[in-house]
Amino acid sequence: MQDVRYLTVSALTKYIKQILENDKHLSQIYIKGEISNLTKHSRGHFYFTLKDEGAQIRVTMFANYVKNLNFNPKDGDKVRLFGSMSVYEAGGSYAINAYTLELDGIGNLYLAYEKLKKELSDKGYFDINRKKSIPMYPKAIGVITSPTGAAIRDIIHTIERRYPTTRLYLYPALVQGEEAKFSIEKQIKQANQDGLVDVLIVGRGGGSIEDLWAFNEMPVIEAIYRSSIPIISAVGHETDFTLADFVSDLRAPTPTAAGELATPSKDNLLEMVLSYRSQIQIYSQKYMEQQKTKLMHLDERLMVHSPVSLIKQLKERYTQTHTQLMKTMRTLIEGKIHQYRMLSQRIETYDVGALLKYKTEKCDYVSNNLNHAYERIITKKEDNFQLLIQSLKHQNPLSLMDKGYTYTTKNQKRIESINEVLIDDIIETTLKDGKLTSVVKQKETHTWK
Repeated sequence: MQDVRYLTVSALTKYIKQILENDKHLSQIYIKGEISNLTKHSRGHFYFTLKDEGAQIRVTMFANYVKNLNFNPKDGDKVRLFGSMSVYEAGGSYAINAYTLELDGIGNLYLAYEKLKKELSDKGYFDINRKKSIPMYPKAIGVITSPTGAAIRDIIHTIERRYPTTRLYLYPALVQGEEAKFSIEKQIKQANQDGLVDVLIVGRGGGSIEDLWAFNEMPVIEAIYRSSIPIISAVGHETDFTLADFVSDLRAPTPTAAGELATPSKDNLLEMVLSYRSQIQIYSQKYMEQQKTKLMHLDERLMVHSPVSLIKQLKERYTQTHTQLMKTMRTLIEGKIHQYRMLSQRIETYDVGALLKYKTEKCDYVSNNLNHAYERIITKKEDNFQLLIQSLKHQNPLSLMDKGYTYTTKNQKRIESINEVLIDDIIETTLKDGKLTSVVKQKETHTWK
């Protein structure tokens, strides 16, 4: 029997390590895949698994290489790396030591995403002032998503649980692939044309950036922007952001959250209704008590100011007034009767004949005195009148003309001095029986001593 040489585990591992690490094809490895189970060591090292559909391999990236990365890796990132094969003898495992790491494909998509995001922001597509408010109590909700995905099941379950009275309309659409953008655009326009819903939920479940890319495409962005129906975006997971999230009227982190944001909670509504009911009961009771108090006060006032009370008061006032009036009338009548009696007594004591004779004699006497006084006054006034006439005759300048006196005027102005007249002046001389018009031919001055 041939002798068998048994190797130790360490010897076999060293042999495998030597073969793998010295193979020229494994010393410079370019490989791509998806990151999972990423662990970040406190010293800065990265440990993760790189996988594809059929296999996976462990990767180690030491801190001196990590510091050169231009992005922050996370689970689900599709990457390309450059490294070499290594064997960990103590653990009996092999891994790749990564020297460089970059995003696979997402780099270009990310750049396109950021560029379009800036353009849309500059154009005002994300302006908060243009966003429409989400109705608090929608009668109907439209959902634009895949009819077979988990998103629609989550949304339906959430809405039925929270607000079962609302109607739900599904607008089935492709949410992944080249035709997805046109399918989503078409259904948004269709929902606006139908006018059946108060709010739209547009979205899908989680996935890679390539899976979600339809929600970064302009047809979808434009359709959301121009929608007259408020739109809630619900694309991917809470950490996923698409341009549809920014242009929509409200972003939900998940489809389930979209169902919650689109509807009020029936439990909260019930609690609110019960609270309102309790408040109404309290206010009603308080109001009734206030009205009872008010009614009592009105009843008291009615007792004081009732028609019966007013009639009674008026009757009392009438009785008092009537009594006072009758008393006043009696007093007045008694006074007039007394006055009549007094006058009757005075008339009886007078001799009417003697009084009439006395008044007649007095009237004749006064009349005679008045006639004599009148005659005296007339005589006196006539004498004074004659005296005034004689005095007036003496003062009349025309009476002097009877004695041959005249007066002369020039231009209707009396001449008092020879110096007032010139040779050839026309003068007028007034006599007692006429007037002479003369022309001055000679002037002669007299000196009276």
